[in-house]
Amino acid sequence: MASIEELGYPLVYKAHAECNAPVPESAGGIGIRTEVRALKGMQKEALVHYGPSGEVWRMVSDEGPYLNGTDLAPFPLAFYTAGMAFSFLSELLRHAEAHSVSIRSASLVQDHYYTMEGSAIRGDMTGGAKPVELLVRIETDAPSETAAQLVRLAEASSPAQAYMRDRLENTFALCLNGRALPVVRVRQSPATLAADPEPKFDAVRPLPAAEFLPDIITKLKTAETLFGVEGGAGSSLKAEQKRTLHVRGIAKLLDDGRKEVTVQLFKPIGSTFRFVSDERGEVAPPALAYLVAGIGFCYMTQLGRYAHIVKMDLPSYRIVQDSTFHFRGSAEAGTLWATAAPVDTHVFVTSSDPDEAVQRLVSMGEQTCFLHAAMRTSNRSRIEAEINGERVSIHAAR
Repeated sequence: MASIEELGYPLVYKAHAECNAPVPESAGGIGIRTEVRALKGMQKEALVHYGPSGEVWRMVSDEGPYLNGTDLAPFPLAFYTAGMAFSFLSELLRHAEAHSVSIRSASLVQDHYYTMEGSAIRGDMTGGAKPVELLVRIETDAPSETAAQLVRLAEASSPAQAYMRDRLENTFALCLNGRALPVVRVRQSPATLAADPEPKFDAVRPLPAAEFLPDIITKLKTAETLFGVEGGAGSSLKAEQKRTLHVRGIAKLLDDGRKEVTVQLFKPIGSTFRFVSDERGEVAPPALAYLVAGIGFCYMTQLGRYAHIVKMDLPSYRIVQDSTFHFRGSAEAGTLWATAAPVDTHVFVTSSDPDEAVQRLVSMGEQTCFLHAAMRTSNRSRIEAEINGERVSIHAAR
């Protein structure tokens, strides 16, 4: 396997169209295909094919000391946190424009909590997700209730919020050593098996530097490697788990109209990264590109982690993940509503282990993945607003 260091590219870049792939049909919505392969250790590399613009964004992810990672790139949940925050800010601005409300500044603080409990050896280890706690800060000349209504509308029309709000039964397919196998304990994909993405990664190259921003993702603070403490080095590789994770994202608008999110991992002990987004996808990834990359990266981490704990032979593994979002209503009428279709994931494994062990790997990956847990349960965000420095109660639009 290659590594982030050996590849030597930026943590995220816009890729040549030669590596393009078909995106899922979305019937006027948003379709995104995400291809991910494992690199050395806990590192991963993704190609995100963003349907609305046709752009392809290459991203890499890593893990910190808690999973014995090299900590060179953001952890998977950082991508998801950034994607949710970017999506909410974008929807807030969409509704402000639709209702002719001038916003001087907007920012948010977003706290994510996840759980992991049980034994990988027994097969009952399970990941969980709790409701996101979101504080939205707005400076505006509009009445407080008008601004509060924009927050409600943003929650309703954010596709990222749909993943937390709705219950989804995601689907899977499996290919072992070039041979299709049925999945067990998870729902079988209704789609024809996708093409193995492995050859595509070896050919992917960045577009000229002028085509995308430098330093789209940067590390702001490196976590200290601590041993023998809660959330310390190697703690997430234990076969028995009972822990809660805490991830915080702080988002704000930039002067050039783009957005940034700073993501910090509090539990386990992790590093802090900065993400930049361009909703048009011209020079930095849009919100949902980060969001779906986070899902792919998180599932891949759980595959690698489970294989490590039960000592499986797993020299190579990849996924193809299709995500689709739809909208109904209109922003102008205040009725815009976002929904998400179940995520469809095709898993490609190279292994000498028996079929049953690899089938178990796929289902345990889903069972322990924090973000699949978020989608299979209803965890509507808990939202508060601070408008011109004053707290205002927020209740969901529906």
